[in-house]
Amino acid sequence: MSNLDPTTMVLVLALGNLALCALLTFFDHGTARPPALGVWALARQVQAGAWTLLALGGASVLPEPLSLPAGFALLFAGVAIEAGAGWEEAGRDGWRRPTLVAGTLAIGVFLACYLVDQGGLRSLAASLLLGALYLNVAAALGAGWAGASLLRRFLAVLTAVLALVVAARGLSVLLLPGGWRWLSSELLRQLSSAALYLLMLANAFGMLLLGRERAGRELARLEVVDPLTNVPNRRGFFAALAPWMALARRPGQPTALVVLDLDGFKRVNDAYGHPAGDAVLRHVVELCRRQLRDSDLLGRLVGVEFAILLPRTRLEEALLVAERIRAAIASSPVKSERAMIAMTASFGVTVIRPEDSTVTLFQRADDALRDAKDGGRNRVSGALPAALEA
Repeated sequence: MSNLDPTTMVLVLALGNLALCALLTFFDHGTARPPALGVWALARQVQAGAWTLLALGGASVLPEPLSLPAGFALLFAGVAIEAGAGWEEAGRDGWRRPTLVAGTLAIGVFLACYLVDQGGLRSLAASLLLGALYLNVAAALGAGWAGASLLRRFLAVLTAVLALVVAARGLSVLLLPGGWRWLSSELLRQLSSAALYLLMLANAFGMLLLGRERAGRELARLEVVDPLTNVPNRRGFFAALAPWMALARRPGQPTALVVLDLDGFKRVNDAYGHPAGDAVLRHVVELCRRQLRDSDLLGRLVGVEFAILLPRTRLEEALLVAERIRAAIASSPVKSERAMIAMTASFGVTVIRPEDSTVTLFQRADDALRDAKDGGRNRVSGALPAALEA
């Protein structure tokens, strides 16, 4: 590291950021690039331009009055945008205005110091401002610490430590103007350059790995969630049902199951097209949610058949819930591009019994649903209680 003069280190940072820009250009993002990765790619491009200007100024290719203020202005803007990418990744949508303010303030302070025309003051301002902006990156990565992954936590801590190292040059001038033993200005410069290089690498690979983490979580979610209606699919519903099946073997309040099927749904797809059919399914899910408690669970089993789990609900109460949903569906037609589509649904209702398996439970609910269909549709039918059935 001691063999690298400042001009060479700036050139290394310029080439590194340019290489990362090329990497992102050829990276396969799939059908759509995540917004956070798009913001981060912009930050890398701005920082690549900044380090390139500073490298050209250091090599006397460009005059210093042009390369130095323009290079640092772009650098501060790039790091501010990098913090914005972190806030976007954390799901904080209001990051744009604070990022703009932070970047503009840093540029204004540095330009004021540059106009004073003192090299030491410029170096002090550059170190402190870069350190502060990278601390903002660390704060963005650490947002939602309790629920953050280990990778996000590691990146947040590493970025904060390296940001303090970057700011150490300025802090040493303010706190230790006479120096302190081995802490020389040259050593601080080398440490600051190394920290900037590590920040470039760590945040680059960290952002890509965070993207892979996010994609993995989305794939895991799609295994148990129906992408059209955003409710549990068959696997997700059965996984949530399992503990309630076990609780049914203990004395306590019963748990009810409602199975509903849309009547004559095939005509909707045939007459109005599949987009209209998708709109009907989403509309039905929204109507069901309005009639349910937070503790109730709605899932899409297959096609146009849905199931509703009603914890701590007796059969009579479940029949009333199903009737409210039936009435809401029947009285709320769906507006499509071509027509108002009226829909009805049939319901089968039962409660979980101690001896039930999922097969017997759904068989009984399906039998009640079949009775509602045979009775003329747009009806609610309940399974017989165990005593009457016997």
